[in-house]
Amino acid sequence: MPAEDNFTVTPYAVEGDIDYDRLLDQFGADRLPPEQKARFPDPSHPLVRRDVFYAERDVDSFLDAVNSGEPHSIVTGRGPSGPMHIGHIFPFYFAKYLQEQTGTLVYIPFSDDEKYFVKDKSLDEISDCTRQNLRDLLAVGFDPEHTRIIVDTADADVVYPLAAAFAKDVTQSTVDATYGEPENIGLSFYPAVQATHLLLPQLVEGRHPTLVPIAVDQDPHVRVCRDIAAKQRYDVAKPGALLSKFLPSLEGPGKMSTSSDAPSILLSDDRETVIDKIRTHAYSGGQTSIEEHRSKGGNPEVDVPYLFLYYFFEESDERVERLAEEYRKGTLLSGEIKELAAERIADFLENHQERRAALGSLEEELSGYRLTEAERQTARRRAGYPDNALSQH
Repeated sequence: MPAEDNFTVTPYAVEGDIDYDRLLDQFGADRLPPEQKARFPDPSHPLVRRDVFYAERDVDSFLDAVNSGEPHSIVTGRGPSGPMHIGHIFPFYFAKYLQEQTGTLVYIPFSDDEKYFVKDKSLDEISDCTRQNLRDLLAVGFDPEHTRIIVDTADADVVYPLAAAFAKDVTQSTVDATYGEPENIGLSFYPAVQATHLLLPQLVEGRHPTLVPIAVDQDPHVRVCRDIAAKQRYDVAKPGALLSKFLPSLEGPGKMSTSSDAPSILLSDDRETVIDKIRTHAYSGGQTSIEEHRSKGGNPEVDVPYLFLYYFFEESDERVERLAEEYRKGTLLSGEIKELAAERIADFLENHQERRAALGSLEEELSGYRLTEAERQTARRRAGYPDNALSQH
């Protein structure tokens, strides 16, 4: 980012008080306008209605397919470097919502290789994170008939050949300009792997609109992939993107992160832990005393418990608007909105944890979500490889 900006947003670092409008200028994306929001399935998701997904690239082609019943897909993935928190999970629940509404095909790549490149963790530690994160994704409840989960190292028979094909279209200067100078050659190659993730649904199912709902820091991956698709070496359309703001950290501006000093609300946290974290650490937009708050009111726009409710944990628009109004007037206290947010988050997590606990073995549960051998061969063939390439030699 330019020197005058007091924030950093890259796929590998998010710091500071983020100016989302300036990010659009830097990344060249467009704000999601009301007319596009209105084209999402009814009832639309709060993440769309409330401008959490606030920017887009080529979303119209995806919405055209959604509304005409034509094939369409979503790709949204996970980098397994630690336990998942509530900021990680909401894109997946959004993908499930679209799948339930319109039968959307959902592809979920796990970039375990990338996390080994960027994190100070052993392969064994990354593997354990992958297994635990996979259980959390399975607990979301996707339809296995319309969902594929891909783990880079476990599915290298399809991921690597496609990445090798796409890597020829990405120069090192492009990688440097987009991401900065890579720390190792793994990160130099990784944009080709990410392009594989985003183009894989089309290579399996044939050309169709694909949408990538991701946090705005991941947009560089989409831009590089769109450049590859634009070369028209393969029969694929450029993937579109739906870019989201970050769920705030408990301490205020910036995104929630398990690697920061501020605690995150983990998917594994019990009710008591959630309540304690919100009470103790959540940044308040209220005044320093009850009397002053009653007199001057609070600011819901910076109040983290309110923002949690607004982003994801309160379905009713009427309810969130009323909470904001009462908070501004001072009739709703900071402690009261903290308690409400903590209870809603705890309810959500308990339901998620119950589904997770009901899962069988990971191998058994995951089997229905794996790419079939026919799908693998189809993807390789559409990228230019002959069927059963090994037997040809």
